[in-house]
Amino acid sequence: MSAPAPVYVDNNATTPLAPEVLAAMTACLADCYGNPSSLHRIGAAAKQMVMDARSKVAALLGASPAEIVFTGSATESNHLAILGALGRDPARRHVVTTAIEHPSTRLLLARLASEGVTVSEIGVDGDGLPDLAALEAAITPHTALVSMMWANNETGAVLPVAEAAAIAVAHGVLFHTDAVQAIGRVPVDMRQVPADLLSLSGHKLHAAKGIGVLFMRKGCKLPPLLWGHQERGRRGGTENVAAIVGLGIAAELAQTHMESDGAYIAALRQRLEQGLLQQLPYASVNAGGVQRLANTSNIRFGEIDAEITLDRLDKAGICASSGSACTAGGTEPSHVLLAMGQARTEALAAVRFSLSRYNTVIEVDRILQVLPEIVRPLAGMAA
Repeated sequence: MSAPAPVYVDNNATTPLAPEVLAAMTACLADCYGNPSSLHRIGAAAKQMVMDARSKVAALLGASPAEIVFTGSATESNHLAILGALGRDPARRHVVTTAIEHPSTRLLLARLASEGVTVSEIGVDGDGLPDLAALEAAITPHTALVSMMWANNETGAVLPVAEAAAIAVAHGVLFHTDAVQAIGRVPVDMRQVPADLLSLSGHKLHAAKGIGVLFMRKGCKLPPLLWGHQERGRRGGTENVAAIVGLGIAAELAQTHMESDGAYIAALRQRLEQGLLQQLPYASVNAGGVQRLANTSNIRFGEIDAEITLDRLDKAGICASSGSACTAGGTEPSHVLLAMGQARTEALAAVRFSLSRYNTVIEVDRILQVLPEIVRPLAGMAA
């Protein structure tokens, strides 16, 4: 008898390709090999596919196609936003951000701080929400940018981006949001949110790795990181046509099915959390008191080392994580949970489950059967 298929609940790290995305990319790789900058008909066909995908991504964001800049990743998009904002005016060498940003933002800002850029990091409360009064107080005449993620990748907490963006705009400061985890999971309408810049990643919404987007509001001009004529001079390099096409399909799917997918995934998460909390009274949900992404559950099992729990889950065929895949593999506690006021031992005990439309009730029930049997003996050891 063969072993059951693995249960994948690490979708905040990356998502499987949607079948429709795979089909579109495969067809593009086989038939659409032209360079979109070439003037002949084969190049024109590739250019049209890029234009179509740009329109689909724009529709998902409530943006115009001209505001969509294709990049190689959300990390690149974040760097283009931050470095570009600082490059606009040499007198503005100050960035305001939060204590719970993704490593792609935090590591860049740490490097910039070592080179003389002033970085103000705003703290968060016990649920991971930032203090907006502190954010406004941190803005100075030298502030180039305020950067705040839309939803946290570890806890799923949804941050008050619209309010924060309004504060920045009122002070004449650019506002950037890393919306990687939010796109396709919560409605995002840039006609309603006054952010100047927004980053997203294809592989977090069932498209391919190696494709990202920076929404750049009309009138917002940044110096590029990569020089070239592509993307209206905002990001040089021949376009990754197949990945762009796949992202367009993924955006279209997200826009069409967001409401129904969200309700389905939220029901799965509720089943998972209620089942675990009923069986394991020492378990608690991080950021459980605020609005979260419907797919994300970050659960602390007392002070049981999450690395041990995750290793035993993996051996049982269940793939979860302890937080950001960009910082996984070490024994350092989550900077997000530490910023939320947790002790080191508490932060090291958290396991993140992140679901998608492709998960099932059967898979959730398998976790509910397997995980308590793993955790109970460990709880005895921890005690």
